[in-house]
Amino acid sequence: MKAALAIVAASVGLTAGVPLVAHHAFSAEFNAEKAIRLTGALTKIEWTNPHSYFYIDVKGDNGNVVPWICEAGAPGALSRRGFKRGDVKLGDDIIVDGYPAKDGSHLVDARRVTLPDGRILSGASAGDGGPGETGQNR
Repeated sequence: MKAALAIVAASVGLTAGVPLVAHHAFSAEFNAEKAIRLTGALTKIEWTNPHSYFYIDVKGDNGNVVPWICEAGAPGALSRRGFKRGDVKLGDDIIVDGYPAKDGSHLVDARRVTLPDGRILSGASAGDGGPGETGQNR
């Protein structure tokens, strides 16, 4: 019994300094009251789980370029919706409709993405409790 307790204690101690990356509820990070539209040139794509990220340069009202991070669903979910890796390339202009981060950073929850060919696809993470989802926020 003491050996098992020692193993558990050692495991907790080893992981205490390691940050956890957790899937979050929409309402924890994004402002559902403020829909925004961003149009910009694609500068980077990360096809990762549980979210994909699209980085776009958006020209601000003052003419300055502002880099934005667009959080979307997992690669498999996007693929099932018709959004394939080859549909966009760096430099392409895309339109992202979504909701900004509550903390004021240039992060947006990409609910809808308009591709260069005009197709409009859902970029949302399924089941995150965001606008258009049924059920309660997690």
